[in-house]
Amino acid sequence: MIYCVEDDNSIRKLVLYSLTSAGLEAEGFAHPDTFWAAMARRIPQVVLLDIMLPEEDGISILKRLRADRRTHRVQVILLTAKGSEFDKVVGLDAGADDYVSKPFGMMELMARVRSALRRAGNEERPALRLGPVAVDPDRHLVQVDGEDVALTRKEFQLLRLLLERRGTVLTRDQLLNTVWGYDFDGASRTVDVHVRTLRQKLGEAGNLIQTVRGIGYKMEDAP
Repeated sequence: MIYCVEDDNSIRKLVLYSLTSAGLEAEGFAHPDTFWAAMARRIPQVVLLDIMLPEEDGISILKRLRADRRTHRVQVILLTAKGSEFDKVVGLDAGADDYVSKPFGMMELMARVRSALRRAGNEERPALRLGPVAVDPDRHLVQVDGEDVALTRKEFQLLRLLLERRGTVLTRDQLLNTVWGYDFDGASRTVDVHVRTLRQKLGEAGNLIQTVRGIGYKMEDAP
């Protein structure tokens, strides 16, 4: 199931027509209150979410979805006319999985939706461990020495990737492309800032994230 939250009737109808014509189950909502009522009945795999909405903006909706354990794994693609780099960073750091700027082509949108559906259909993955750090990808849970650590969605994705590729040096470009998306236009400083805050939140275990000067980062047991 795919939910589309879009107050522009023409855009919403076109998106729904394209989705259903492709054999996908989809439902549209012009207002956040009707969307939340539908969420109480059924949780979708993907939400296409406009930012500029009446009553409640899309970023607020996104944060509520990520804060609820029932919905924190739902794939969210932002559909918005806000296309600056700053707006992308705000949306992605708030927990969006993808970002499509208006006007967009329906072929591109359908490709993004199919990709999101594949991610939503992944089987449960085993917990990742390194030293005192434990990450449960499916429960979106991080612990250090058995104590929960609260991370933003991007910090979590960054830590998970470093753990999955432990011992391998990942360049800043690789981290940007994988965590922030292939069309993200941010500078490599975005990675450095997130690594710094991630280390701080992990405490002494943050030393497991090692800087490889001039290249990027890797995560492995301290020597």
